[in-house]
Order: sequence, then structure tokens, then C-alpha cells
Amino acid sequence: MTADRTVVVPVPESLVGERIDRIVAMVTDVSRTEAARLVTEGAVRLDGVVATRGADRLTDPGELAIELGEEAEASGPEPDPSIVVPAVYVDDDVIVVDKPADLVVHPGAGHTGGTLVNGLLAAFPEIAGVGDLERPGIVHRLDRGTSGLLMVARSAVAYESLVEQLADRTVDRQYRTIVWGHVESSRGVVDAPIGRSPKHPTKMAVTEKGKPARTRYEVERTYDQPVQVTELACRLETGRTHQIRVHMAAIGHSVVGDDRYRGVRQSLPCPRPFLHAELLGFDHPVTGEHLEFTSPLPDDLVAVRAGLS
Repeated sequence: MTADRTVVVPVPESLVGERIDRIVAMVTDVSRTEAARLVTEGAVRLDGVVATRGADRLTDPGELAIELGEEAEASGPEPDPSIVVPAVYVDDDVIVVDKPADLVVHPGAGHTGGTLVNGLLAAFPEIAGVGDLERPGIVHRLDRGTSGLLMVARSAVAYESLVEQLADRTVDRQYRTIVWGHVESSRGVVDAPIGRSPKHPTKMAVTEKGKPARTRYEVERTYDQPVQVTELACRLETGRTHQIRVHMAAIGHSVVGDDRYRGVRQSLPCPRPFLHAELLGFDHPVTGEHLEFTSPLPDDLVAVRAGLS
């Protein structure tokens, strides 16, 4: 690795007990992902000794030397004022967005522009330096076809706090969904690890090699006409990719309209997966005040539900 830029900083007593990768991110202003990569590549030394694991915690004050390599021109997503950001709450640290369906949250494979992040950068240019360069401000996401509430960090302090709250499972996230069939138990928990499907790499699946995933659900109503389906309120205890969709399919109750996980049937047309993030609650990263937001079911899903009885 080229070492044209080496940052040397004393680590004070106040940071004893913190993870190495977090300290690297704090002192170099890089993302946690980039900090972890620097540690993995042997670019971080603590008192002259190469740090080998980003998850290790600092046990004593010392001196960090971090090889950042050659200066590279930063290139993240471009601002796009044509992307409307439907914000329902804004302050100096946090933005809460009520994302419409069919809007991708951040650039990635197949979506280099036209995302929520591009709109956020136009409306709130200061988020460009918050979190990951490729998805600034983003601490969690919603699938393209899922509508509803999403929190965005507007400051570095907020980013660290919201990421930690998600990791500690203290963020309240409730989704409204309609699934195929009658769910027998009035409430329950699906506790099954989720990872990449070994048969279909673009899909997720319940697999022993996956990461822990827990979804709580409660039956709101069952319908019999024109088909048997169940309306559920689902609460996430973890936030894995496609979690509700995968968990519901795994217990034999695929989300109506979900073309990826066996949820599309001609007997009940639905323009997209019937999945809406209707409630979001978290502690404000600066004031500590608990904030809670709700979002009504969008018109397209209201129309689907109106045809049930």
C-alpha cells in the first residue's frame, strides 16, 4: 500500500475502551467501512505495532500511525435537485423522510443516479461528509419497492449515534404488510438467520450461515375474499436485507405482490410488495429526546386493501 500520507495522532485517555476502527474513523474523518479496511490491510499501527483487528478495543492511551496512501480525488454521488425529498422532520442533525415506493435509497449496482441520496445532497449539501462517501447520511435503508419512514444523519455526531442505536436494537421500526394465507397465531416471532441464498445470489434466504435476524409480528385482520390473506404489523429487532419478506416467505406467508419471494399471484394484483414502514422511533442523537413518527398507508396499497373483505 502506498504511504504518501501518514497521519500520526496521540490517543487520549478518554478514548480508552473504544474500538480501534472507530478511533481511526474519528481521527481521520473516513467512514467506519474505510477505517475497517485500513486496519485489515495493516495500515494502522498503535505504538509501532500493527493493529490486526478493528473490533479490538484500546486498552491504554498511545499513539496511532495511519497510512492513508496517495491523495485521491473524492468522488461521491452528485446532487440532483430533480429528486424530491419528502422530509417529514428536519433539524441540524436528523432528517426523517417518508420515502415513496420505487425510489432507490442510494447509488449502487444498476442505480448510479436518481436516488434519494442524490436528492438529499441537493437539498442538504452538508451531508456529503457524513458517514460513507458513497451513501452519505444513510444509516439504514428501505428496499426500492418499500415505502415509508427512513432516518438520515445530517451531522457526524448524529451518524455515530443512530448507527449505535440500530446496533443496540433500540430503534423502533414497525411495518404494515399483507401476506398470503391465514396466519394461525395472533402474534409471534420469526427468529431465523438471513444470508445470501446459495442457489440465487441476488436473493436472501434463511440459512445457517446467515446473520441473526428477528421479526415480531401481530395479526391485525384476516380476509377471505377474494382470497385468503392476513394483515400484519411487523416490528424489526434486527435490520437484515429483505428481512420481513424473507421471514414471511420462510413461514409460508409470502408478502402479497413480492415478485422475488413468491408473492405474486393473479388472484390478487398488487403493484409492488405490500410493505410500508409506518412507524419509526429513536432517541435524538443530541438532545436525547425520544422522537416517534408515523406514516399513513399510501394510496396504491390502500386501494389493494379496499378490495378485501
